[in-house]
Amino acid sequence: MANHVHEGDLPAGLFKSAASVAIDSETMGLRLGRDPLCVVQISDGGGDAHLVRLDRSKYDAPNLKALLTDPAVLKIFHFGRFDIAMFLLHLGVTTAPVYCTKIASRLARTYTDRHGLKDVVRELLGLEISKAQQSSDWGAAVLSPDQVAYAASDVLHLHAVRARLDAMLEREGRMGLARACFDFLPARAALDLAGWEETDIFSHGA
Repeated sequence: MANHVHEGDLPAGLFKSAASVAIDSETMGLRLGRDPLCVVQISDGGGDAHLVRLDRSKYDAPNLKALLTDPAVLKIFHFGRFDIAMFLLHLGVTTAPVYCTKIASRLARTYTDRHGLKDVVRELLGLEISKAQQSSDWGAAVLSPDQVAYAASDVLHLHAVRARLDAMLEREGRMGLARACFDFLPARAALDLAGWEETDIFSHGA
């Protein structure tokens, strides 16, 4: 198991044989349009994590963009709505197909309101992950070892979490509903960027 940091883009062909990859991102904040996308971290579930520290002057990352849009590779997120919107805004690509463990958790784990990644990993995998570096300076020229370890932890367990949640969704008869939600995520992200971030367009309100 190792963590790898790449400057500007992924190496060509790095995930060419992967059927699915876990993806997360780090930004300077959580406000679309204000806070830049700084780091994207990826794992194919084999124990290694690859972090891309993006060049924010141009966001020229063709290999990363190709992976995000590859129809043969499922992209697994936890709260993918934000990451997908960031990728659309800064990288100019629509990420698909996608799977979101937070949506899956909300549909499968209806006995709790604790759907953060730390809580889901603790219950389903019996592991503890640290969120201590969540609010650190991701725009720094050099990532600290603690930042690298934190970013990696956000993707290293998502394949295993997905497997556990899939079993629960199948058991509860909600897999079809979950897939429909996943398929809608890129459109939900586009709505966020278009100004409907705080609006429930499906509500009956005036």
